[in-house]
Amino acid sequence: MNDKELLDKLNQLSNKYSTTGQDLNSYLDGLLYSDYIGYWDYIKLETLLSLQRPKTDFPDEKIFIIYHQITELYFKLCLLELEQINKNGRNVLETGEDLGWHTTLTVDFFIERMKRLNRYLKNMIVSFEIMTQGMDKEEFLKFRMALLPSSGFQSVQYRMLEIRSTNLSQLCHSVPKTRTVEELYKKLYWKSGANELKTGQKTYTLKQFEKKYDDRLLKLSNKMVEKNIWIKYQQLDKKDQENKVLKQLLKEYDSQLNINWKLAHFKSAVKYLHQTDKNIAATGGTNWKKYLPPKFQKLIFFPGLWTDKEKEDWGKSWVEEMNL
Repeated sequence: MNDKELLDKLNQLSNKYSTTGQDLNSYLDGLLYSDYIGYWDYIKLETLLSLQRPKTDFPDEKIFIIYHQITELYFKLCLLELEQINKNGRNVLETGEDLGWHTTLTVDFFIERMKRLNRYLKNMIVSFEIMTQGMDKEEFLKFRMALLPSSGFQSVQYRMLEIRSTNLSQLCHSVPKTRTVEELYKKLYWKSGANELKTGQKTYTLKQFEKKYDDRLLKLSNKMVEKNIWIKYQQLDKKDQENKVLKQLLKEYDSQLNINWKLAHFKSAVKYLHQTDKNIAATGGTNWKKYLPPKFQKLIFFPGLWTDKEKEDWGKSWVEEMNL
């Protein structure tokens, strides 16, 4: 960098800090006194590696914890992309500086975000073999009892993915006559997914989840009425709605979350919870054989993109092959 380029950079920095009432010289002094950042500090490695705190002494419980933490990080990656679509792709700093992204949702921006989403989901689903192939069954059936009443059902980020993706009515098996957000929210499919097998009443698992997250999820549901992915797609110009690449990416996303991801869970449940004479209940008390299979839930984010035959056969073949 020559002297002129260096001077230009210093002037730009000076202008940046002066708009906030800060002194550039103070920041330059800070750079002189501060140490270089290491990789371990930047990603908080020690903190990250300290977050696995098993409840038992069974070695495979750490595998169980680490993998679920990995999936939550994948969910967070997905939410970062969804948020950009939901808010029209705008990317402006607090200072008002435009970082160059679109202030309106373009088909190219939409396509790029959907590619990222599908990449995250594909890798996450493949990685589920860590669960299906990587734990000792006898260990799992013992240490799982120390985890009650917690359950993967309680992943709030997964619920946020669903709410950010489609209309609430698509997440309900029975749509109420008064279709307010509040009424629809009460009918969301997972609200009946953690009921006690014998009584049909809400499990403690569901009650805990609702107490902690209902307000937050209801607020998000109201916010997403006009901003979820399905709505954003329908707001595109007709020509852009017919974009074959975008339509295929949306269908891939739909099937990744609503078929492949759930079937990966189902496959794991079959291995660890299915027996020839009986089925072991999930930790949250759910009937996993009815809750997990896509052919029973038949959740579809983007119904207008699928044929009647495709919707009829939604997730059907895989479960039938398992004879379940």
